[in-house]
Amino acid sequence: MPQISEKGMAMPSSPIRKLVPFADKAKERGIKVYHLNIGQPDIQTPDVALQALKTCNEKVIEYTHSAGNISYRKKLAKYYQNIGINIDENNIMITTGGSEAITIAFMSTLNPGDEIIIPEPFYANYTAFALMCGVKVKTVTSSIENNFALPPISEIEKVITPHTKGIVIVNPNNPTGYLYSKEELEQLAVIVKKHDLYLYADEVYREFCYDGYKHFSTMQLAGIEQNVILLDSVSKRYSECGLRVGALVTRNKDVMVAALKFGMARLCAPAIGQIIAEASLDTPAEYFESVYNEYIERRDFMVEALNKMPGVVCPKPRGAFYAVVKLPVDDADTFAKWLLEEFEYNKQTVMVAPASGFYSTPGLGKNEVRIAYVLKIEELKGAMETLAKALEVYPGRV
Repeated sequence: MPQISEKGMAMPSSPIRKLVPFADKAKERGIKVYHLNIGQPDIQTPDVALQALKTCNEKVIEYTHSAGNISYRKKLAKYYQNIGINIDENNIMITTGGSEAITIAFMSTLNPGDEIIIPEPFYANYTAFALMCGVKVKTVTSSIENNFALPPISEIEKVITPHTKGIVIVNPNNPTGYLYSKEELEQLAVIVKKHDLYLYADEVYREFCYDGYKHFSTMQLAGIEQNVILLDSVSKRYSECGLRVGALVTRNKDVMVAALKFGMARLCAPAIGQIIAEASLDTPAEYFESVYNEYIERRDFMVEALNKMPGVVCPKPRGAFYAVVKLPVDDADTFAKWLLEEFEYNKQTVMVAPASGFYSTPGLGKNEVRIAYVLKIEELKGAMETLAKALEVYPGRV
């Protein structure tokens, strides 16, 4: 019988989705599962996007340009210009979600055996994307004790080798909700310039920054204009996760030429998705204000509820809609599975994402989980009450 590849065997399971079969079985038993494991907002998609979907009258759903529809790219360029990122449509390639933007960026700039540095914990799929491209991930560790701030620059320099080709950041951060400051990014730019590295910047949550903090884009950093590759998506900004439309943005013409070759190989990004994404750019400011206020309310409620639970530590996120939470448990993976297989409270349980899958260093995140505050307050109340009861009776509590 033919065997699967070494790469296939090494491909990690998603910490966000690997427990889905257990959640499905719990639901079959009549248990309500509060999904705190995945960043799927329950916020309504903007009306302008839904209207574009309803009124789409294309007679033939054709291939689009491999770089994306020119009308969408021009309009998207104006969006960036309005937030202080001075680019034009030639600096943009539309992709099938942010995930494809990441893989095409890696394939365009990295060779097998090259290394990238990522502060951990980090978005778990980066491990998979790197593996797909034959790239090694090196990490510097941030800590819950200082709210997962960027590790000292000296620590980052320690892991740079002749094989290091780039640094990856997610800002605001998934899974921690940390928002890197302008000062932190400027320090990072010094290293990028000194060692002539790429800076891959995942900024899909830029609209979700709280408590007066402002997002500063890596595309605004002076002196490394040719080093920065911005990775973006409509998924979270407009609550359009299933649309699968993202973007790779860079001023580096050589990178864009290489990226477009990969784009040609996969033909094009989703045609209907681009039409809806283009319409989404007309979303009124009131929509974002409402969404912002909703997430603030959810975050504040969840953080307060978690920190009232004995032994639980939850930093207050400055952005996105996630938090990494320290729990008084022996093993978060075991706890997450136990929640779905053995525990129920009033015919309810909670699904969380074990944080170990967001770390590259073995053993880290063993007693941490990522929680997404993407449910309405009433649902969050039920989820927090259920989680508190679970922690009281979990056999592996420490």
